[in-house]
Amino acid sequence: MPYKPKKPCKFSGCPKLTHGSYCDEHEQTENRRYNKYQRDPESKKRYGSQWKKIRDRYIKTNPLCELCKESGKYTPADTVHHKQKLSDGGTHDTANLQALCHSCHNRIHGFEKANKSGGVSGSAGKQSACRNQRNQKYQK
Repeated sequence: MPYKPKKPCKFSGCPKLTHGSYCDEHEQTENRRYNKYQRDPESKKRYGSQWKKIRDRYIKTNPLCELCKESGKYTPADTVHHKQKLSDGGTHDTANLQALCHSCHNRIHGFEKANKSGGVSGSAGKQSACRNQRNQKYQK
């Protein structure tokens, strides 16, 4: 399957093309700026260097997305998700962690946002239903 074409870096005036939002050079700059000015101070405390060590160790022992693996797909995990949010009393304990691929992680957080507003409705529900039908069609 061919790759998507690269798009310009979002950093003002940068001519480089990238698969993400920013080129490698400006991604670090943007992450530092986000952490310094936009990130919640409480989350800075929760996700420090200790979390990075826990996350790296968990990904090393669970390299595949746990949700994809349940449905018979083998997708590399790139995110460690807390089943119970830290703000709701969750911990960094391995029983509260889950290795996920990027799309499964986004799906979980998309449903959480939709459920807070009274359930999946409108285009969010339609898009996920369409995506599921499309994925089933390609798996056949």
